[in-house]
Amino acid sequence: MKNSLLWFRNDLRLHDHIPLSKALDSNTLLPLYVIDESLFEPHPQLGFKKMEIRRAQFLLETLADLDGKLRSLNSKLLVLVGDPAKLIPELIDTYQITDLYHQAEPAYEERALRNKIKNQITLDVDVHSYWGSTLYQLSDIPFSGSEIPDVYTKFRKKCEKQSVVRDPLSIPDKLPPLPQNFESGESTIPSLEDLGYDRETEFDDRAVLRFRGGETEGIKRMNDYIWEGDHLKNYKKTRNGLLGANYSSKFSPWLAVGALSPRMIHKEVKKYEHERVNNRSTYWMIFELIWRDYWKFLFVKHDPKIFYPGGIQDKQVDWKHDAEIFNRWTDGTTGFPFVDANMRELKHTGFMSNRGRQNVASVLAKNLGIDWRWGAAWFESQLIDYDVYSNYGNWAYIAGVGTDPRNRYFHIVNQAKKYDHDGEYMQHWLPELSKVPGKLLPEFHEQNSEEMKMYDVVLGEDYPEPIIDLEESYERLRERN
Repeated sequence: MKNSLLWFRNDLRLHDHIPLSKALDSNTLLPLYVIDESLFEPHPQLGFKKMEIRRAQFLLETLADLDGKLRSLNSKLLVLVGDPAKLIPELIDTYQITDLYHQAEPAYEERALRNKIKNQITLDVDVHSYWGSTLYQLSDIPFSGSEIPDVYTKFRKKCEKQSVVRDPLSIPDKLPPLPQNFESGESTIPSLEDLGYDRETEFDDRAVLRFRGGETEGIKRMNDYIWEGDHLKNYKKTRNGLLGANYSSKFSPWLAVGALSPRMIHKEVKKYEHERVNNRSTYWMIFELIWRDYWKFLFVKHDPKIFYPGGIQDKQVDWKHDAEIFNRWTDGTTGFPFVDANMRELKHTGFMSNRGRQNVASVLAKNLGIDWRWGAAWFESQLIDYDVYSNYGNWAYIAGVGTDPRNRYFHIVNQAKKYDHDGEYMQHWLPELSKVPGKLLPEFHEQNSEEMKMYDVVLGEDYPEPIIDLEESYERLRERN
């Protein structure tokens, strides 16, 4: 008798699901998701939760969608809240589980949790771990774990030449039955209030998109962007935008929770190239998916060093830990409109453009000198598309302790002039500056206080004065080169 437990992690879908496909020969199958109680613990220095409310709402919507899909196949998703290392062994005992299936995760905390669960299991259980959530399978790339290059271009070029993207797996037609003594009644998905959040989230109509969690919504977004809107053909030209639903694909929230498979996206891109357009934009979508792969594969080689202050380079940096300065950054009150607009978008919507993320991260780590891991932790708490690999990999990269040893930084004035020269995005999120001519906003920190009164802005009251001397900070950065 093969009684199996399918432990969902960051793979909350039924399509292209390797652990699920391997568990189909079971006599019984219990699908499980555990909301880890550690997600609600406050940051030891800064106080916010690992998962704040917008990210939590997206997760609960995703779980509800998965539960509905499982019910259509006469199954159900059991959702528990607590310590997975305690709850999973208890379930194994209760339902006499013989096989545990799950997606392997190479990041430190995720690996430690899996090992802790294995050590707590008292029965003779076969634990089956499968690589997932990437375009290429780990076994299909032309590198062993220790050989993965520390430069993305080397990784990409060799994979493109020597690796093949497998076809995505189909959704099963039927699933094994639930355990006989399992109560398959009402949904076990908690509410936000059950998880300790004191309010429902409200949709901010300034947001670029109403992100709704779940496999159904992820596939809908993919079809809307690629096929209905026909936006893929212009992706490379528009992907650095700041306003609007379709300057970029915005697949990342569904990719992050595993509601959308990268191999499914790859299949659709290839179909689009065959039926409509094959150009640099369609290639660039796959290019970005390989970047996403790279961060996860890099953890196979370097975890847990990626989380160290000096990153994989063991670089000695005297990071600052000034909570007051950090909080001005998180609140979008640095006095630099391009930074503040992006940070307010994140706080109000749980999303920020890629261009925005690079700039605000550069300011925190390079100009302000704040420990980059604080910034990564803030993104982890806020982003609906938080993914441990991309988040910490990109933050380390920007901070200069990751895969690029050069002293790179973003000049926010030049960036604002290039990507928001008319100030439309900044005024969208900073209504207190709505009367200021948009062309002045990239260099707003240099404006005269008396002149600003003409536009109904009193510095220090209506809008904060600059947190630092920006040009002086850039001069210090230039001296390091």
